[in-house]
Amino acid sequence: MSDATPIRRALLSVSDKTGIVEFARQLVAHGAEILSTGGTAQALRIAGIPVKDVAEHSGFPEILDGRVKTLVPQVHGGLLGRRDLADHLAQMQEHGIAPIDLVAVNLYPFEATVAKGASFEDCIENIDIGGPAMIRSAAKNFASVVVVTEPEQLAEVQAELVQGGTTLALRRRLAQAAFARTAAYDSAISTWFAAQNGEEFPRRLSTAGLLRQTLRYGENPHQRAGFYTDGSQRPGLATAAQIQGKELSYNNLNDTDAAFECVAEFDQPAIVIVKHANPCGVAEAESLAAAWDAALRCDPVSAFGGIVAANRVLDAEAAERITAIFTEVVVAPDADAAARAIFARKKNLRLLLTGALPDPAAPGTTFKSVAGGFLAQSRDAGRVTLEQLKVVTRRQPTHQELQDLIFAFRVCKHVKSNAIVYAKHLATVGIGAGQMNRVESSRIAAWKSEAAAKAAGLDRPLAEGSVVASDAFFPFADGLETAAAAGASAVIQPGGSMRDAEVIAAADKAGLAMVFTGMRHFRH
Repeated sequence: MSDATPIRRALLSVSDKTGIVEFARQLVAHGAEILSTGGTAQALRIAGIPVKDVAEHSGFPEILDGRVKTLVPQVHGGLLGRRDLADHLAQMQEHGIAPIDLVAVNLYPFEATVAKGASFEDCIENIDIGGPAMIRSAAKNFASVVVVTEPEQLAEVQAELVQGGTTLALRRRLAQAAFARTAAYDSAISTWFAAQNGEEFPRRLSTAGLLRQTLRYGENPHQRAGFYTDGSQRPGLATAAQIQGKELSYNNLNDTDAAFECVAEFDQPAIVIVKHANPCGVAEAESLAAAWDAALRCDPVSAFGGIVAANRVLDAEAAERITAIFTEVVVAPDADAAARAIFARKKNLRLLLTGALPDPAAPGTTFKSVAGGFLAQSRDAGRVTLEQLKVVTRRQPTHQELQDLIFAFRVCKHVKSNAIVYAKHLATVGIGAGQMNRVESSRIAAWKSEAAAKAAGLDRPLAEGSVVASDAFFPFADGLETAAAAGASAVIQPGGSMRDAEVIAAADKAGLAMVFTGMRHFRH
């Protein structure tokens, strides 16, 4: 390698010591002097590797309980001094500053400290100062200095060492990764600090992601895409292990997330089938197999090639039913051995196991890009309970209707607006999504219930005797009248329209029971 730069002096100070001993051993074998601090120096000495303490190198002792140990000219001058400028070299010689050609630093585990619920004081003490400063100094001077911030980068450097030194291309790539790492670190700190200060939307909001997968393309083949994790560890795609199947696409990931977030809403065994980010069948039952049968009945046509989510460990009975039709992705907290063996027969089917379910009531922030920026909002963690329902009609809903009303409204939360959901016996029987007016959504849902009934060989629409949920209020009585004509017996909606009285009167005239939630679930 004609542009290879040898490493004569390296500073190693890592909290994650994976691979560091072998790396240091190879550096020494290539003639490098090792500088180190604290636990890293101790680990290297135990391994028999010669180490010089940074304090000895700099002539300045560690002070303030270790808060200051590398923030000295002998370290930063050695990193920032340009080897191609005679004036820099002269100043370094004048002040006794030796060049440092490599820095391997991974930062104090601030994110992990916060994640385990540590005290405010412990979190503050796990804010690294010297580490980011060294990383940024080394990265700025990438022309001469190589910076390592992740254990998996060690192998790349080692591979070049055996050929005489590091290349400029590698140093540039690692410099970019270094600045990204310190940016993500600062983002985590500022986000945590804002929460501690009670600032939900601070003046400057920074986010960071770690690339988990480069995708073949985005929503369409002419778009590029990547899947990033945000470090929050919310159970779902970020925690999922892909057990089998083809590579996941952008649309697979988007639809799978929609399905898994929806299925987490339910307490009994539940199945959600999603197509194009909308549920096309949802059901709760005593078993996953029974829930599958009920969910599939709602829209067997759309379910073909869909995404299936379960909120329990998948068993053989459920697996046999799911694999009876073409399915793109199955996601669940886990699957037993028998179920895995059944899914394995479908080699292209993607099986994702997340280890847990997301908490639908947990706080969080969601983002949507717009021209020149992005919108941020708290996650829709609203959940309506029976106690919160306000009956506004003369007829009171029955016990079964109340159970179905709550179920339908939870499904509605995950259907694109305008959303109308018909449900009966804890299963959807008609879903209308994404229409420009609520009447059309209601008509589509009713039509789907008729089509599903025909597919099941029934002579009555599935919506007959069902309840109907609307994600927002009925602005006019016509949407409710359409539901009544479809056979619905009870209605759940947020209420709050200027024409509530008119809509209530229409419900009373049709003999419907209707409840208001006071909570809207728009989803765009």
